[in-house]
Amino acid sequence: MVVRVENLVKRYGAKAALGGVSLEVAPGEIFGLLGQNGAGKTTLVKVLLGLVAPTDGKAWLLDEPVGKARVRERIGYLPEDHRLPEYHTGPSLLDFYGAMQGVPRPVRRQRIPELMARLGLSGRERLKVRGYSKGMKQRLGLAQALLADPRVLFLDEPTDGVDPVGRRQIRDLLLAERARGVTLFVNSHLLSEMEQLCDRVAILKGGRIAVTGAVGDLTRHADRWRIDLAPGDEWPAGLPVAARPISPGRHEVELADAGEIDAVLRVLLDAGARVRHLERCRGTLEDLYLDVAGEARHE
Repeated sequence: MVVRVENLVKRYGAKAALGGVSLEVAPGEIFGLLGQNGAGKTTLVKVLLGLVAPTDGKAWLLDEPVGKARVRERIGYLPEDHRLPEYHTGPSLLDFYGAMQGVPRPVRRQRIPELMARLGLSGRERLKVRGYSKGMKQRLGLAQALLADPRVLFLDEPTDGVDPVGRRQIRDLLLAERARGVTLFVNSHLLSEMEQLCDRVAILKGGRIAVTGAVGDLTRHADRWRIDLAPGDEWPAGLPVAARPISPGRHEVELADAGEIDAVLRVLLDAGARVRHLERCRGTLEDLYLDVAGEARHE
């Protein structure tokens, strides 16, 4: 595993920022970390980066205990509130950071124009960073995280302040990095972006993992179906399950088992109803997140 965490605890005085977190992230996976402010997301990332020591528990990164210098050399990191020196141009800033990371000069000369182009910053090579928009600074920060060709990317709100075209561009770039075998660990409050990008997600609540799993599994409702009838057809009585009308001719049924849909359709057809549309309902990460957040508020 690229990331492995076992019963991780981090306390600040009497407050437990992490209360026993365990998770794993596989090579070449895009893993999303969700949670409300104060749930422990930033603390967990800081522990994995070796910036904060855990109170208890263990964590490994690239099969090494977190914090090892040789591991940090293979990591790219984009923090949420990065501050870029504004007197640089984009290329000079990347060259400066690349030199600090130990990236050889010939490699920097090749990688910097490539990254500027991939992130939509071509044509702005002479513009000072102070003249960049928030979205452009975000792209430049991502270029810095990618400069040393890392094996693992930690990204905190990678599309914050970026317009829809830029978000699509960044998403495509991150998917291309995954195709190259790079592992991505992403924090974001843009749930629709996370749903499109991530293979698996975990939701932190009060320093503990409330939900974790593959995005497709977490957003699938195997027991809820939408059925549309032809105009003028009435919903028949005597169905083996309760149906909830959504609009004229459109109903939603809740089933104890997905296989029961066959019996429902049989009753409809025997009653002379003409089925025009059948769809298994799919939830969203936002639905799941709000369920967890609602439980947190109730607690």
